Amino acid sequence: MADEKTENLFLQYKETGDIALRNKIAEKYLYIADILAKKFAHRGVEYDDLKQVASYALLRGIDRFDPSLGMQFTTFITPTIAGEIKNYFRDKSRTVKLPRKLGEQNALVRGFVEKYQTEKGCTPSTKEIAEGLAMAEEEVIHALEVGGTLSLDRMAANEDDENRSLHDLLPSAKDEYEDFETKESIRAAMKDFSDLEKKVIKYRFVDQLSQSDTAKKLGVSQMFVSRMERKLLVRLRERLKDSI
Repeated sequence: MADEKTENLFLQYKETGDIALRNKIAEKYLYIADILAKKFAHRGVEYDDLKQVASYALLRGIDRFDPSLGMQFTTFITPTIAGEIKNYFRDKSRTVKLPRKLGEQNALVRGFVEKYQTEKGCTPSTKEIAEGLAMAEEEVIHALEVGGTLSLDRMAANEDDENRSLHDLLPSAKDEYEDFETKESIRAAMKDFSDLEKKVIKYRFVDQLSQSDTAKKLGVSQMFVSRMERKLLVRLRERLKDSI
């Protein structure tokens, strides 16, 4: 729970709706918006634009936060702001013009995925897409990532060749407290992961780095990251199916 002084500010704001109180709370937590804006910068969007999106999300989060849930505001607002930034990227990706070759590859991959889903009722893995289009897996991954279609919906095949994504590991959150408990379950499921495995999960799904950037940070190949990611998602799914 936030310190008593901050909690009182939230309670007063809930009671009065005083904008001055909201601004006072926002000043205290503006650093979180700044950190997240910097984390997502250098991906084709200016930092100032991301800071504006993050700051607006902070204000909306303050309006939505309920201190009676017993949760720290930082735990609530961090995924809230990150989610707004990701939505901004998704919206922007629809209007950003890709390089011609990459745009063509993205269109081919999207078309293949749509046809595959229609015919088989499930999502193909990156390997299946690559084989179907005679492309390298790295090209498929890059085309999808630049096109803004992966994120938490990234494809991963389990041991039974049933396609899953990290999103499939999570329940539909009914409220922020349930979402917090889900994250704790994921941390517990990862407790015996190696440092390298934890870094892959962190870089890919917390920091939202591309597989290429993750590979550079770890000093490995993009293919290595791709394969490890799929295996880790399978392990997490198996461990979480009875707990969330």
